[in-house]
Amino acid sequence: MSRLVIVSNRVPLPNERAARAGGLAVALADALIPGSLWFGWSGRRSARGSAVTHVQRSEGITYATVDLTDADYQSFYVNFSNGALWPLLHSRLGLLEFQSSDYEGYRHVNQQFAAALFPLLRPDDMIWVHDYHLIPLATELRALGVRNRIGFFLHTPFVPPSTFLALPRANELLTDLATYDVIGFHTRSYRRAFLECLAETLDVSADKDGRFMFNGRPVCAIVDPIGIDATGFAQLADDTARGPEARMLRESLGRSNLAIGVDRLDYSKGLANRFEAVGRFFHSYPQHRRHLTFLQIAARSREEQGAYQRLRRELDRIVGDINGRYSEFDWTPLRYMTRAVKRDTLAGFFRLARLAVVTPLRDGMNLVAKEYVAAQDPQDPGVLILSRFAGAAEEMTEALLVNPYDSDEIAAAMHAGLSMSLGERQLRWQTLFDKVAENTAERFCSVFLSHLGRTDLRPERPTLRAIS
Repeated sequence: MSRLVIVSNRVPLPNERAARAGGLAVALADALIPGSLWFGWSGRRSARGSAVTHVQRSEGITYATVDLTDADYQSFYVNFSNGALWPLLHSRLGLLEFQSSDYEGYRHVNQQFAAALFPLLRPDDMIWVHDYHLIPLATELRALGVRNRIGFFLHTPFVPPSTFLALPRANELLTDLATYDVIGFHTRSYRRAFLECLAETLDVSADKDGRFMFNGRPVCAIVDPIGIDATGFAQLADDTARGPEARMLRESLGRSNLAIGVDRLDYSKGLANRFEAVGRFFHSYPQHRRHLTFLQIAARSREEQGAYQRLRRELDRIVGDINGRYSEFDWTPLRYMTRAVKRDTLAGFFRLARLAVVTPLRDGMNLVAKEYVAAQDPQDPGVLILSRFAGAAEEMTEALLVNPYDSDEIAAAMHAGLSMSLGERQLRWQTLFDKVAENTAERFCSVFLSHLGRTDLRPERPTLRAIS
């Protein structure tokens, strides 16, 4: 049986797993069986870096990591990955900052990753690379002679040619992506955008199943939405809703209902628009004053970048304005915190919340939406308000879908959710829960790895440009 090798920018080491639970670590838990290898950056950086690969083992899984120099961290991670690729893939061209030196630093770190991983590989390993930090990794591994099956999954959106080709050297990154054997996307629209870029830039056409030939090799682009363990998260929510943190939150609310938002502090999450919507809600629907408290948890991230510093100052200003305008001596309409909260604690908070407002301007998937649905009490479920520009909206159509740029529409959806009958809430929730319970994290891994393990992925003839 082939060994699975996971490669990601950051490796959640065994001693960090409890603190960092969530995201990729949770999604890949079912794929990581004893014997697997997880490789990536250690999270450490220094002036001189380290050529040494650090290896540790836990529960039969090997974790191999490398350090970065301060200069590599700046060019690879801060400047190009998060200063150029992140805004590009989230359709924010006005925030894209490109320097050729940063791009060369990005490729240099991918070369370093490939060189450090190469000695650890076995001939029959299946290699699964994750996310936009490591787009060139297959190219670098192939240059070293690696002939293993290599797959890539993009956890962000992908954008159409009119946006993607605004990035200098975009054609090189498309060539890098086409060097993988399998490329995975969350939604049909992301895959379609990628294949349109291939057709326009590299004159490569795919069949109706996303299969195409590149440099004499068959490649397959698949749609594989990431999920969660809905049953496990539901039990976690039921347990922690009775725990001390949830009890303290419930007591602090008094007679108010709870609305909740949970995001990283990132401009893609639509937080300024959401906060403006909270203000519009209390202005347009004054009957809900004192009867609803909005809790926004927004853990800080990427604080080195000016765009994030400006965002934090803007959010502080909006929160102060709303609370100054609508607060009473015994009620604060908007609670805002910028430190992380443990996943199990969040599960209990989700179960208490009558509304979840998940309104990113653009998002690859957004697992908070799925976790909120899984956490609900089936007898008295809350209502999910979801951006139509989140990847989750493609499958979670029973949520109240909104335009995240329209604060009035979000406010109206909040009112509709609070006014919704129990019967409608139960019907919407049950349909959503069934979908979340079907498209699990286990299924996500199984679907991708089944494609990666296949060698019969040649496209049908004739190839078609039209992809759904």
